[in-house]
Amino acid sequence: MSIGYLQRKAAWEILLKVSYGDFSDHALEKVLRNYQFNPLDIAFITELSFGCIRYRKFLDLWADHTSKMNHKRQPPKLRWLLHIGLYQLIKMDKIPCPAAISTTVEVAKKTDLKGLAGTVNAILRNASRKLEQEIFPKISSDKKERISYLESLPLWLVHDLYQWVGNSKGENIVKAFNKKPSIDLRINQLKTDLDKFLRVLHENEINAEIIKDLNNGITLKSNPRSIKNLPGYSEGLWTIQDRSSQWVAPLLNPKEGEKILDACAAPGSKSTHLAELANDNAEIIAVDRSEKRLKILQSNLERLNLKSVKILKADATSLIDLNPKFISYFDKILLDAPCSGIGTLSRNPDSRWSLSREKIKSLTLLQEKLLESILPFLKKDGTLVYSTCTICPDENNLLVERFIERNKDLKLVSQKQILPSLDYPGDGFYSAIISYKS
Repeated sequence: MSIGYLQRKAAWEILLKVSYGDFSDHALEKVLRNYQFNPLDIAFITELSFGCIRYRKFLDLWADHTSKMNHKRQPPKLRWLLHIGLYQLIKMDKIPCPAAISTTVEVAKKTDLKGLAGTVNAILRNASRKLEQEIFPKISSDKKERISYLESLPLWLVHDLYQWVGNSKGENIVKAFNKKPSIDLRINQLKTDLDKFLRVLHENEINAEIIKDLNNGITLKSNPRSIKNLPGYSEGLWTIQDRSSQWVAPLLNPKEGEKILDACAAPGSKSTHLAELANDNAEIIAVDRSEKRLKILQSNLERLNLKSVKILKADATSLIDLNPKFISYFDKILLDAPCSGIGTLSRNPDSRWSLSREKIKSLTLLQEKLLESILPFLKKDGTLVYSTCTICPDENNLLVERFIERNKDLKLVSQKQILPSLDYPGDGFYSAIISYKS
């Protein structure tokens, strides 16, 4: 049994799990538990499976170009296996075409697709010939429809992006959604500092550098294969957190002795950041309704050795009924709200296929409810930070404007929108600082 076959089989199984509703990173983790791959194999499987997820629409286009059966009529298992083969042929230049085809066909032969192995072989060989002869699928001349296929993004989202930021920035963002995401770390300032930890990484031959304009950010310049095997993980010297996300907690300027609410806290990157910034000497209440995600937060608190964060399993929209003592109790409140996650599509490739305008509309209703629900907990001289990892105006600046219009004793202190870009390694993020009028 060839290792090449096992790699493709694992990647195919990841696609199947994602098609059943798993998030891509969870699917990757579940599948890899069943194998004994080395770091290079894992890197290959990750690139192949995540690439297929990102480029689903583009690969469907090629499947229709090379098969007599439309992709919508293909059995799902066949469709995803064809994507495995097509992605290698079209997007992975270092893999010889015969190897890409033979190993993918082998997956069909050794699974319940064995009756379709000949079909897989014929379609992939046809694709290889068309590539060699430069016979490409026909795509509309309309620029938005064309980029929707080439960069594999739902057409409605392309239209909305262009409307939000203009054609030039919109095109840049669409392309940025398919770039390889950065791997950023936040140093635990209570245990180490940037220069010291950077030396540790370099001593272990790990290429990394300090992130400009962040007090505790480091980015890895090469793939470490296994994040948890990096120096200092078990000692709690760092936590993984995108550079854009690292901007949020400092906006609250947390201080020792303050009472701070993190209203949608799990899995806790911002809760732990708040604790570190306050020298682990504030009263931080981390609220979330997901028990599973709160367990991850608890694990992170233990690893980072942080004592000032208290976990509360609750729905923030009904927190006032559960804990009326919290009214006017907090000096600082962070609402990192559930959102569409449009700013993180390069990091979460499956999200683009579950998004819809209807889903965004329902999220804006939840975001507004959350803001209204937690406002009574803020002291009159306190600070509220609202943040999301989306770039949709309805979830960001327009929502904040409506919130302040309804609550005329509030003011917008400042707001910031970070857009995904080919030139910016981090995610898209939005934040707003809100306070009462003096």
